[in-house]
Amino acid sequence: MQLPLLSILVFLPLAGIIVLFFLDRKNHKTLKGFTMAVMVVEFLFSLPLWFRFDNATAAMQFVEHYRWLPQYGISYYVGIDGFSLLLIMLTTFLGPICVLATWEDVQHRVKEFMICLLGLTAGMLGVFVALDLFLFYVFWEVMLIPMYLLIGVWGNPARRVYAAIKFFLFTMFGSLLMLVAILVLYFYAGKVTGTYTFDLLKMYGLNIPFHMQFWMFLAFGLAFAIKVPMFPFHTWLPDAHTEAPTVGSVILAAVLLKMGTYGFLRFNMPMFPQAAHYFVPLFSILALIGIVYGALVSMVQKDLKRLVAFSSVSHLGFVMLGLFTFNMPGVQGGIIQMINHGLSTGALFFIVGAIYERRHTRMIADFGGISTPMPIFATIFMIVTLSSIGLPGLNGFVGEFLILLGAWKTNWVYAAIAATGVIFAACYMLWMFQRVMFGEVTNPKNQVLQDLSQREIAIFVPLLIFIVWIGVYPGTFLDKTKATTANFVAMMEKAKDTSVSLSQVFKGEAR
Repeated sequence: MQLPLLSILVFLPLAGIIVLFFLDRKNHKTLKGFTMAVMVVEFLFSLPLWFRFDNATAAMQFVEHYRWLPQYGISYYVGIDGFSLLLIMLTTFLGPICVLATWEDVQHRVKEFMICLLGLTAGMLGVFVALDLFLFYVFWEVMLIPMYLLIGVWGNPARRVYAAIKFFLFTMFGSLLMLVAILVLYFYAGKVTGTYTFDLLKMYGLNIPFHMQFWMFLAFGLAFAIKVPMFPFHTWLPDAHTEAPTVGSVILAAVLLKMGTYGFLRFNMPMFPQAAHYFVPLFSILALIGIVYGALVSMVQKDLKRLVAFSSVSHLGFVMLGLFTFNMPGVQGGIIQMINHGLSTGALFFIVGAIYERRHTRMIADFGGISTPMPIFATIFMIVTLSSIGLPGLNGFVGEFLILLGAWKTNWVYAAIAATGVIFAACYMLWMFQRVMFGEVTNPKNQVLQDLSQREIAIFVPLLIFIVWIGVYPGTFLDKTKATTANFVAMMEKAKDTSVSLSQVFKGEAR
């Protein structure tokens, strides 16, 4: 009998929370050590998913399906394919690293912090494995509260409450519209098939009229666009990143934002394929605006954390552009770029956190020449910077190249505009690196900075390994998504209908 690996991954952190309640809150080492143990076990249980995953099939694997509320068509239904596998591995991989990063950083309300961290992990993993719309919505909302608390309780005292409330309101607004669309789908499925269900795979098979697809795509799409975040729904992100603690910023950038792009890929596009094709120009243009806007705004930032935050708007614009190409290189590039962004931007936030712990400032003007007292830090910083701008041989290049290739096959103008984002990224990242690391050490405080400790080096080494691995041999990761992507592209191509028009929406015509 095979272990229910997905359920173990989702519920092990919740079991860890229960144990944490009984541990002495004053013993910080025990609290952190136990949380680290839970995260390590999580990662170990995720490894069989990787090694036993069948690359040749697009079908859902490791499926668990149990009746939950059968009278309402609600099931505990989980499973993964190539899309969700990589995101699950990213989540479990970052778990122990994040706990290690809290060892010296978090000294206030440690028990509550670890509870929030484990609850957030459970919610994120639940989103990536859920195949029941009701179950998905539960996990989607569950992860909102611990992230809200991480920002609001352990963030920067100056504006943490404002940032937390803004994050909560933006996300909740989109979620409520998505809930309405889920209920509409539920009743439509019952009316058409005679069976009321929240089964996602059955929703894929519904022949939904275009005018309904139009509105439901927008309802789901708004929730996911806010989470990505796409322009112009991005305004919560810089505040949340800037005010969040280091680990909160890492998780937010590395995993939570991917819940938005994953939502488009898993729910929006397959359930409403005609509407997805109809909205390609709109979402491609918004993605391009995000790429260029995020890069230009990053150039003028004085705060290191805000610069990295706005760079996420640009990088996630690339992901969205790739997903909306509906071709193999574009979609695979979008998926691998989700992972690349998680590794590179997560590492950048760890870098900002390391320097903030030493100087208690994030202002670029307060630094300069710190490569002299911190050579190991400077080396790691340089590698991560080059990864973020897409240097060949590092992970960022692979994703951006595939996305530009896919975009060129769809619309060369889109590809040309997106390519300027690569140039701008090199400008703001290298300029930032130059101002922080090189030049004379004019501030006496920078002359006595301590280089990275062994604990901090241990945080960066796993990230650097995968940054190089994906850059040198991306096939290890692309092979896991190949069959799933091919099936997705074929599904979207089959549903393409150039005859649909906006007039059908307002006339209520079904196709």
